[in-house]
Amino acid sequence: MKNTIFSTFVVGMVLLLAMPTWADFDAGENAYLREDFETAFREWEPLAYQGNVEAQNMLGFMYRWGQGVKPDFAKAQEWYRRAADQGYPTAQNNLGLVFRYGLGVPKDFEQAFQWFLRAADQGNAAGQNHLGLMYFKGEGVKQDYVESYKWALLAADQGMEPAIQALSMLEEVLTPAQIEEAKRLAREWKPKGA
Repeated sequence: MKNTIFSTFVVGMVLLLAMPTWADFDAGENAYLREDFETAFREWEPLAYQGNVEAQNMLGFMYRWGQGVKPDFAKAQEWYRRAADQGYPTAQNNLGLVFRYGLGVPKDFEQAFQWFLRAADQGNAAGQNHLGLMYFKGEGVKQDYVESYKWALLAADQGMEPAIQALSMLEEVLTPAQIEEAKRLAREWKPKGA
C-alpha cells in the first residue's frame, strides 16, 4: 500500500514538474506568434538551458534573424548545434543552412551536406529538399540527379513547394528510366532514428 501511494506521488510530481516546461514553451510560442519576440526569448531561454531542443532551435532562429535579440550567427550556430546534437531534425536542417550559406562560418558544403542528411534521414522535409539540391548541384557530394530526384520526391510528398518545382526541372534532364529508378529508391526509403 505504501509503495503504491509513494509511486503515485512520484508520478504526480513528475507530471506536475513537467507541466511548467510545456506551459513556458507554449507561452513563448504564443508571444512569438504575436511577434512579441522579447517575451518569447525570455520564455524559451531557460528551457533551452535545460536542454529543450525546440527552445534551443528557436533561440538559434531568433539569433539568426535578430528577433528580440541582436543578430548573432555564432550564437545561432551554438543553439542550433545543441539541439542538432540531440538529434532534433529541424535544428540539423538549420545547422546545414549555417554551413551552406556561411552564416558566421566559412561556407562548408561537406558539413552542410552531413547535417541535411541527418535531418533528411529522419523524414524532415526541409532537410530532404536541401539534400536534393545538394545532389543536384554537386555541393558537398558528387552530383547525382537520380539521388536529387529521390530526395526532392520525398520532400514533395510532404508538400514542400520548392521540391515540387524541382521535380519538374529534374524531369527535363533525366531519362524515363532514371526517373523510375529515383521513384523506386524513394518508395524503398525508410526513415532512420535520431
